[in-house]
Amino acid sequence: MTDQTQKTDPTEQYDQPENTDEQQAPPGLTEDMQDKPDHGEDSYRGSDRLTGKRAVITGGDSGIGRAVALAFAREGADVLISYLEEEETDADETVRLIEDAGRKAVKCPGDIREEETCQKVIDTALSELGGIDILVNNAAYQMAQMGGIEDISTEQFDRVMKTNLYAMFWLTKKALPHLDAGSTIINTASVQAVDPSPELLDYATTKAGIHNFTRGLAAQLAEKGIRVNAVAPGPIWTPLIPATMPVERAESHGESAPLGRAGQPAEVAPAYVFFASQESSYTTGEMLGVTGGKPVS
Repeated sequence: MTDQTQKTDPTEQYDQPENTDEQQAPPGLTEDMQDKPDHGEDSYRGSDRLTGKRAVITGGDSGIGRAVALAFAREGADVLISYLEEEETDADETVRLIEDAGRKAVKCPGDIREEETCQKVIDTALSELGGIDILVNNAAYQMAQMGGIEDISTEQFDRVMKTNLYAMFWLTKKALPHLDAGSTIINTASVQAVDPSPELLDYATTKAGIHNFTRGLAAQLAEKGIRVNAVAPGPIWTPLIPATMPVERAESHGESAPLGRAGQPAEVAPAYVFFASQESSYTTGEMLGVTGGKPVS
């Protein structure tokens, strides 16, 4: 990995990641990646923008979720991460990063495709953190099908919809009674919401839904002083890529972006910090693209 601290040209800030020789089994683990993502471990510096806040991050074990958890902790927030049980080793590393920043870390494993798990996430945040100020609906599932809609099974479609949309709906609904004015909800959308790849038809459909959910909910909650925004990443290098894409596609992931490379989780996390902090106090209902130059509107 390129030493990004010595680079200012965004096309050269990071080398294009190298893929493993074989596709990982979903959901994928950071430790099994040939080229590990950068989550900001050596670069992110906090400035007390989230001091005393309590955050819930789904999919917080790895990738964008880990980078956001690290950034939030270094900004002064305590963090609960939700993740699948098979991602325990990745979750443990995220916990270490949060605790090294001097903040409280809470683990809440389980499959958020089940409504009961979503209730458990919120209940655990209330009991272990004492409340919720920031909800980050980040967890997602995709599986590329190069043959298009004919290859998307009902089982896959159901998994994508429940992970990406149902869980966001359940978690938001269950958290809302516990959110005060000044709280924020941040959803992870995608460039796929406006520029869908044929092999990711079901995933792209959910990301378009997240875009509209964000804008509609923002309008609904504005009078309560609760802001709702979305970050729309482009091609970011996370365990999901080698676990859900053919090897040859993973190898070229991000090369079609105007900046010519895949992004790193560390490059996305600051957008979540912006939406979570008072710096964005007059911003709600927005979708902020971190895409390497691909438009999201």
